[in-house]
Amino acid sequence: MQTTIVIPCYNEAKRLNGEAFKDYADKNPDVSFLFVNDGSKDNTIDVLKDLCEGESRLQYMDLERNGGKAEAVRLGMLHAAENTDSEYIGFWDADLATPLFEIGNFLREMQRGDYSIVTGLRLKRLGNGVCRKALRHYLGRCFATAAAVGLQLPVYDTQCGAKLYKASIVPTLFATPFITRWLFDVELLARYKKIYSIEKALTDIYEYPLLEWKEVTGSQIKMRDFIKGPYELLKIINHYR
Repeated sequence: MQTTIVIPCYNEAKRLNGEAFKDYADKNPDVSFLFVNDGSKDNTIDVLKDLCEGESRLQYMDLERNGGKAEAVRLGMLHAAENTDSEYIGFWDADLATPLFEIGNFLREMQRGDYSIVTGLRLKRLGNGVCRKALRHYLGRCFATAAAVGLQLPVYDTQCGAKLYKASIVPTLFATPFITRWLFDVELLARYKKIYSIEKALTDIYEYPLLEWKEVTGSQIKMRDFIKGPYELLKIINHYR
């Protein structure tokens, strides 16, 4: 069973840990990575070319214009669905806040429950290695609660950057551009619910509690994006009624 993980990249030249991806691919021959350069202004594309050279399971796409993470993920997911034989396709943050070893755990959960979507849950609890800044944690909890109420789905963590999908649903779920730039994670839940029904959303989507997650400096998400969050959330809820 082949799996492709899409890695959106914007100005990641200095912090992309290429060796980590190479090492994981070497040890896990059923997993491939597709890096999507989202019109970076630095030399990210050169880094990706060097990283992928001679590596059959490390590929890259080059988007000349910056369209935002949502569009980079969408185009990468569609490319993987159209050009690979993967049974599962997901996306992962380039900074590896969620470590790559969690991919295997996502796959096990996907197969165990025959889920359509497995999404990461950053829940700090005894015995795990989830480390988040307090302010971002509490802002995230407020937003996730609002999203859960608006979507009528008991989702705990909408914004974790690690998610895995059955390849069969990707062409439909990612077919059209998102209406929001940063909250596409929420929009994907709203789309799934509208396309497949709330009953299937409640049973076919699983939030997997991560064993490890560490906040990495250099995030493209700024405080102004948190401020815009309520407006963007309302836009999603109204659009997918």
